[in-house]
Amino acid sequence: MKPPIHDPTARQRAGEPSPVRHRNGNRHDRPRRPDLTEVERQIAGLANRSTQDLRVVWRQLHRTGPPLGLSRDLMIRALAHQLQEQSCGGMSRALRRRLQSLAGASEVAAMAVDPGLVLKAGTTLVRQWSGHTHTVLVHTDGFEHEGQLYRSLTAIAARITEAHWSGPRFFGLTRRARALAGAKAGR
Repeated sequence: MKPPIHDPTARQRAGEPSPVRHRNGNRHDRPRRPDLTEVERQIAGLANRSTQDLRVVWRQLHRTGPPLGLSRDLMIRALAHQLQEQSCGGMSRALRRRLQSLAGASEVAAMAVDPGLVLKAGTTLVRQWSGHTHTVLVHTDGFEHEGQLYRSLTAIAARITEAHWSGPRFFGLTRRARALAGAKAGR
């Protein structure tokens, strides 16, 4: 049997709590997270508040007003998430960086409209609309139409038609658009 250890630093090295007392005299007084029951009470109270009160809480937490058109239900959910994040801690910097890199990768993947189709820089897309021929030149960082650079084909299709269109579908780059064009040609 080993003799008892009286050296406080040896206990710390062994993973045991230190017998050294903290500022107010209690060795167990360490900074801890806020009481979760308090956060749960705040979240439960959100549902009983008026929409105007929820907007005020939003401004206090985000330093700006809620987005226009945000439903009451989504506002409550977003506020609950923010309160939980404040009490339990948010995402780590490493996770934020990873998510941003994945988001950037998805923007690059958006250039591959159809899984079997990759638009190479220098490709020209041609579409006739209302008696006018529209040409789009594919660049590595976007699409050029009438001398202006766009990030997506959808923005170009919306500009041409003045309505919401799927850009790849408008220019015939999706399987569905090709199937429709094939069916019309077969008639």
